[in-house]
Amino acid sequence: MRSAGSEALAEALVASRRDTLAAFASFERKLKTLVVPRSAESNPPLWELGHIGWFQEYWIARNPQRALGALADPDVPRQPGVRKEADLLYDSAKVAHATRWNLPLPDADATRDDLRTQLDRTLGLLRVADGSDEGLYFFRLALFHEDMHHEAATYMAHALGFEVAETPAPASLTGKRQTIEFDAGPWRLGFGDAGFAFDNECRAHEVQMSGYRIDDRVVRWAEYLPFVEAGGYEQDRWWSDAGREWLRSRRQRAPRYLERTAHEWRRWWNGDWIALDPTLPACHLTQHEAFAWCNWAGRRLPTEAEWERAAIEAGDAFHWGEVWEWTSSAFAPYPGFSSHPYHAYSAPWFDGRPVLRGASFATTPRMRHPRYRNFFGAERNDIYAGFRSCADKEGAPTKTD
Repeated sequence: MRSAGSEALAEALVASRRDTLAAFASFERKLKTLVVPRSAESNPPLWELGHIGWFQEYWIARNPQRALGALADPDVPRQPGVRKEADLLYDSAKVAHATRWNLPLPDADATRDDLRTQLDRTLGLLRVADGSDEGLYFFRLALFHEDMHHEAATYMAHALGFEVAETPAPASLTGKRQTIEFDAGPWRLGFGDAGFAFDNECRAHEVQMSGYRIDDRVVRWAEYLPFVEAGGYEQDRWWSDAGREWLRSRRQRAPRYLERTAHEWRRWWNGDWIALDPTLPACHLTQHEAFAWCNWAGRRLPTEAEWERAAIEAGDAFHWGEVWEWTSSAFAPYPGFSSHPYHAYSAPWFDGRPVLRGASFATTPRMRHPRYRNFFGAERNDIYAGFRSCADKEGAPTKTD
């Protein structure tokens, strides 16, 4: 979809909106009042719905410089949208997160009417848009933005004890985990092709890499649980300073959404505890837990350059897309970084949080790209995140901090 033309983009925008509305309908069925607990990990569902429509309208129908793509002035004056007060309600860069539970939001039916009008305007403008990368930039951005929010809705619902409509289930991983070896050498890190790119992917640049060995797939529960059963959550030696602090603050003794009975491990799924399939990818793990397992196993987390090179060079031998994968790299700008008009997407988050690579079972396929950089705080375990391990090609890996 990063190089899709107008016709394919139109179909994808309609499909993405269908997913958005289906997810919201799931919240309506399960939460009659649409009230969710205040949490740093979530937003009120009604606010999320309105924000998705607002974002698309703000950057497309209301943006007189939309044809300039990434060169557009983000502060160019805009005409009011379908709802005059929308900027005061839905602009995530200006509306503080904690206030979103108290906003005078329009009701669900009115919000759906707004989204219908906004999408119709978007599709009309797409039909006459310049088919260049610049002319389609904001249409692609709006599509990916909506897809991201759809996945966020799935893990917010999971935390509340239900699954949204048509959410795929994670797939079992069979066979023994293998390693793929790479020699030392240069790698061109980042997006340097035609088509759409997020600003934090831009400025492809060469990095020198040492030889390394990386797993061909992510760690499964069958491989992670022995660490838990060996008392790994009670042994400080495996954990970084930040990890030990996280353990103390959460009193964590096992991964989120898992519990052990007298006879078996169980996981929380669709509002119920079910027997854990040990062949499933280990999921809902923090970066702290990924680091600790790697230390226990004598491995380490890959850097994002190691992950990207393997995903591109190894082809089908490198299996990814089951869960988002923690790396050891901090989310930082590439050399020569220049923010795109949506300033709030990357620049505010260059704060040391880690990069995740890949995709999850709940990520829409059109979002998946081997150069995509996801980023969350190391303590997040509500997202569909796991990891694969890595080691230096020669010599033992150093302990991960």
